[in-house]
Amino acid sequence: MKVAIIGSRGYPYVYSGYETFVSEVAPRLNEAGVEVHVYCHKNLFGSKPKVFNNIFLHYIPSIPSKSLSQLSNSLLGTLHAIFCRYDVILYVNSANGLFGIITTIAGVKTAINVDGLEWLRPKWKGLGSKVFYFTSKMATRWMDVIITDAEAMRVVYLEEFQTNSAVIAYGANVKESKNKGAIDKWNLIQNEYYLIVGRLIPDNNADLIIHGFTQSNSTKKLVVVGDVPYNDAYAVNIKNVNDERVIFTGYITDAVELTALYHNSFAYFHGHEFGGTNPTLLKALAYGCCIIAIDIVFTREVLLGEEHGLLFAKDSSSIVRMIAYIEQNTEVVNVFKSKSRERVLKNYTWEKIANQYYTLFELISSQKTGELKKIKTSKFPVNLI
Repeated sequence: MKVAIIGSRGYPYVYSGYETFVSEVAPRLNEAGVEVHVYCHKNLFGSKPKVFNNIFLHYIPSIPSKSLSQLSNSLLGTLHAIFCRYDVILYVNSANGLFGIITTIAGVKTAINVDGLEWLRPKWKGLGSKVFYFTSKMATRWMDVIITDAEAMRVVYLEEFQTNSAVIAYGANVKESKNKGAIDKWNLIQNEYYLIVGRLIPDNNADLIIHGFTQSNSTKKLVVVGDVPYNDAYAVNIKNVNDERVIFTGYITDAVELTALYHNSFAYFHGHEFGGTNPTLLKALAYGCCIIAIDIVFTREVLLGEEHGLLFAKDSSSIVRMIAYIEQNTEVVNVFKSKSRERVLKNYTWEKIANQYYTLFELISSQKTGELKKIKTSKFPVNLI
């Protein structure tokens, strides 16, 4: 079986969720006998080997623009891929939904991982929101199979676009930090700080969490990992908070340091609002954190309600109450830490995710296009166990 992946920055380049997905799944598919081809952004790679770790790489140019870089790269990648006789082309990112028109005309079978509710994200206000909604709708019309990463997201696509999808979640690797000294550079003490990890954008509600924390009577620290790679009034306003308990680390690329920050935290605050199965939430579980997450349908799915974490409402007073509760009942924190990894091991390992993609690719490659359309019009989950 021969599969192409289009829509990430490439392999083994790791920057965000899509690249992590490719770096984890592509090698596992290869081990299962799949010939994997990954389309890369040419300008991001100095060295350009044609094959790396048995993954075939194609370096495609793109327009150097924030809004056009990925679309231009995916368009050129698609034009290249339709002549390569792939059994399946896997797209990541619903923005690539338009290219299903080309693959349909060319008779190439496709699947697309549409990720989250991009058209609802505050950062895509106005035209950006309309474009994402349109491309998501086009994906449901032209791509052979839609992939959502949570059952709740499958329901959204059924209700919004009358299109069923295969549910394949994101994954995580269980880890433990054996280097407590890695947090010393920020003068932190184990279990004496809360943690936030994520870009400083409205979607992630860092401002809400920080505001709630600064209103609390906690003597612990709040460590905020992340930033935005551009000048932004929202991020600047967050970083101007006047409270010595709040520490901003900026981006952290050192895996040892980041693992240590997760592992040694008292609790991890998760405010990501518009995704499905969020990678950062899974990572916090995999690293043994006590989770305090925003109460939305997607976090409830990952945490099995409140079995693997605590939930807060979208207001700062809820956060104040939560902080007071867990600091007065620290045994609750220890209970959640003790069982956080089991949720990942049971449902979100990369081995399971890769096996599900392999099963889906086998299904797509063996079916006629008409049969694949029946999947999209069904209201029942696609069983990939």
